[in-house]
Amino acid sequence: MEITFPTILTLLRIALIPVLVLFFYLPISWSNVACVVVFSLAGLTDWLDGYLARKTGQTSSFGAFLDPVADKLMVATALILLIQLHPTALFTLASAIIVGREITISALREWMAELGERGRVGVSWVGKVKTAFQMTAIGFLLYREPIGWLPVPTIGRLLLFTAAALTLWSMAIYMRAAWPTMRSSSRPGTNAPASDEAEEPKPTNHIQHP
Repeated sequence: MEITFPTILTLLRIALIPVLVLFFYLPISWSNVACVVVFSLAGLTDWLDGYLARKTGQTSSFGAFLDPVADKLMVATALILLIQLHPTALFTLASAIIVGREITISALREWMAELGERGRVGVSWVGKVKTAFQMTAIGFLLYREPIGWLPVPTIGRLLLFTAAALTLWSMAIYMRAAWPTMRSSSRPGTNAPASDEAEEPKPTNHIQHP
């Protein structure tokens, strides 16, 4: 298996996770700034590895698998750390919704891919907006302190709650798109192995939308 440069950037993003945890707990005055820098660097590599993979044609199945895994690991770790700073039911619920949605949609996409219906659950615009709110919220919350008159922690919490609401919306969109396949596969006999005389599957008109 060849390790491309975009894949190295993805691996770097995973390697930054323990660095984020270390800075979060270090008893130094600038640990919050360091956390924001590490998280922002991870976000930059997320954009850069995808851009380079498309630009140079250095795409691989391993990289396509690893990239979303790295994203989810970083986000889940950051939210777990932040719950310690905001140990409230609402904050914990919002974090659980975000992490739970990522696990659910990842499993759904994997299952749909096995059925050849991966295009039904492509990335939606709601998912992209949710990600923007989510990443901005985590960055604000990792900073922890107000900047002058700007209540950074409060803004971060509001952004996170908004991201959680968008998370539920986007998950509903994905589940609705996958429902016809889920319903048909749950019928008796649909999980039986196909015989040699089975008809060739008809191509679908569903494509992945950005």
